[in-house]
Amino acid sequence: MSRARRDDGHRAPLSRDRILRAAVARADQEGISSLSMRKLGDALGVEAMSLYNHVGSKSDLLDGMIDIVFSEIDLPSGGGDWRAAMRRRAISARRVLRRHPWAIGLMESRTSPGPATLRHHDAVLGCLRRGGFSIELTAHAYALLDSYIYGFALQEASLPFGTGEEAAQVAHEISAEFASGQYPYLTELATEHVLRPGYDYGDEFVIGLDLILDGLAAAGRQGSGDAALT
Repeated sequence: MSRARRDDGHRAPLSRDRILRAAVARADQEGISSLSMRKLGDALGVEAMSLYNHVGSKSDLLDGMIDIVFSEIDLPSGGGDWRAAMRRRAISARRVLRRHPWAIGLMESRTSPGPATLRHHDAVLGCLRRGGFSIELTAHAYALLDSYIYGFALQEASLPFGTGEEAAQVAHEISAEFASGQYPYLTELATEHVLRPGYDYGDEFVIGLDLILDGLAAAGRQGSGDAALT
């Protein structure tokens, strides 16, 4: 009996949402390079051609998968403090991308974005505009924040360690190759920061994010000539 069949012997209905979520799950487990219509059909217990009744192409499949990822990111609220909203959104985006690292390089690549993707972008822009940002500064802030979020997520996904303990082990192994006095600043960073108890590379994200938000607030005050952006 097919894995996609229910206990009563009837095949579970195929739908676009079911296909997309199965594709996201497979990419989470095995990476985006492992995804093919044939393998996805096998996972769902159907012929690959059946998928095309719900997704028009591999590109359409990727559009839908990215739309699911965007739907998981907290939207900025409709009112209140723009800085707090952008901070929550950035932290949420990083958390979501840690669940779906395959999506990092695809988030801004889609030419046919879905409704959740468009809703997310519009909410971010709206939050900044309501917060007093000019159109130009909104564009700058949008690009800066997303570049930071995606860049950090990519770097984090590429690290050769996942925990503070693993980071310490890697730092020990690397520093053991240094001659005495060689690369003094790398040694200083390792011994005074990475090797300290409780170190977590992920903590760097919020520190950098707050520096960016501070800079955007200062740029807004300078541009408006007052303290409207805080």
